[in-house]
Amino acid sequence: MSIEKLAQALTNLKSEAVWSIKGKNGKEEEAFNDIDWVIGDDNGTAITTKDNPHSELTWTKVKEEMDKL
Repeated sequence: MSIEKLAQALTNLKSEAVWSIKGKNGKEEEAFNDIDWVIGDDNGTAITTKDNPHSELTWTKVKEEMDKL
């Protein structure tokens, strides 16, 4: 799995989305489902959620973008 490819696909599809992903061995879809999405800021500390707040960033669309890279 390529975290770099996953990261590039996310950036290509929605450059303003802020997220964090830890390096994982395993399937790309599992890594996508484990992303910490930044949804706010509390005095310099990121507020994150595992629930993807970007409906346009589905696994299907991200995978299609990854396949183009």
